[in-house]
Amino acid sequence: MTKPNTTPRPVLVVDFGAQYAQLIARRVREAKIYSEVVPHSASVEEIKAKDPAALILSGGPSSVYADGAPALKPELLELGIPVFGICYGFQAMNHALGGTVSSTGEREYGRTDMNVKGGVLHAGLETTHKVWMSHGDAVSAAPEGFEVTATSAGAPVAAMECLEKKMAGVQYHPEVQHSPHGQEVLTRFLTEIAGLEQNWTADNIAEQLIADVRAQVGEEALRLQRRHAAHAGCRYRLAEHLVDAVAGREDARHRGAGRARLDRDIAALGINADGHFARKLFAGFLYQVRVAHGDRAENDP
Repeated sequence: MTKPNTTPRPVLVVDFGAQYAQLIARRVREAKIYSEVVPHSASVEEIKAKDPAALILSGGPSSVYADGAPALKPELLELGIPVFGICYGFQAMNHALGGTVSSTGEREYGRTDMNVKGGVLHAGLETTHKVWMSHGDAVSAAPEGFEVTATSAGAPVAAMECLEKKMAGVQYHPEVQHSPHGQEVLTRFLTEIAGLEQNWTADNIAEQLIADVRAQVGEEALRLQRRHAAHAGCRYRLAEHLVDAVAGREDARHRGAGRARLDRDIAALGINADGHFARKLFAGFLYQVRVAHGDRAENDP
């Protein structure tokens, strides 16, 4: 049975080893746009299979010239989708597109004054304002066709844009609160440069999951599951439990440890804990909710 694509096209955060990759994905979701995180080691085909609406290249601890540094596959920049680079991802994008990344001898770390020269991302913001920098190497020349839109003492190219290619990037970290205009800048990329609509919320998960289950197991299997649930004494249909958990139960996302937490949540909602189908479905639902809220634990189902 073919599974329909009920999940919206994601903004993929390509993780180059950044401590903030999940935070970047959360900021995208806070802008009401669906996002997922993928490792930089994912193949071009794997990324294409996800049909991304845009790519965000995360920061990372490496120099683009270091041996064994995470590599940006140039083919990702040829997919015809919007791309936004952050810190290391910004440098890697420049390097792949023919720009110049060099050691300026002026490492920047912490709150830094950035000077705005124009562009869409920082339009209307203070000409000089604070951003959070954390870099040694810096972009000294942007690729052909890109406008340099901001500079700092240690970053001759602190931000750049190419509206024709729907590509942009910043040397600083817009995802952290230490960059006071960061969320606005990230949202401007997603909406004004990438052209994406802000129409996703965590509440969409229940509808997507229910549609996916219907497609995978079919209506007849669902009817059998309802009979089994009724026989086991469950008070409501499984779909109602899912909707209730999203719409009215914030504690369904509480932190805890693996199986014990899952058992507690299942028991609280009256789902038959012995039902393999119910357990697997509800476990998947809780995992999706936690990911949507940036609250994923290592031992999540």
